[in-house]
Amino acid sequence: MTHAPTSEPGLGGVLGLSYDELSGDRAVISWTVGPQHLQPFGIVHGGVHCAVHESAASMAAQAWLRDKGVVVGVNNNTDFLRQARVGDTLRTVATPIHRGRTSQLWEMATTNAEGKLVSRGQVRLAHLPGSPPPEFLAMLDGA
Repeated sequence: MTHAPTSEPGLGGVLGLSYDELSGDRAVISWTVGPQHLQPFGIVHGGVHCAVHESAASMAAQAWLRDKGVVVGVNNNTDFLRQARVGDTLRTVATPIHRGRTSQLWEMATTNAEGKLVSRGQVRLAHLPGSPPPEFLAMLDGA
């Protein structure tokens, strides 16, 4: 299921993330680098890439799991390959590597406007008992 761009609450909102696509098979996030994303040397802080990767993986993983539990990140591994600077628009795509009974593993690729790889990563998520917020399920159902 594809969704219109939405802003994420919490850290995603602070980072200015927009979901261009969200389903149990894929998440696409776009964001424009601003001063709030930088480390002291003027490039995007690595932790921002990690946060975007975990957000993409978590949202898509929860879309796949739906109301059968909640997902939580248990490992986040990100490689930084190319600098990004203020004004650059980046696109992060998350796709599943493995989706099992108790955990999922997702891979993310973040590219710049030229399609060059800026960072890549993997996030492992565990399934815990519980229910996602009803607003999340309603969003997936197009309500």
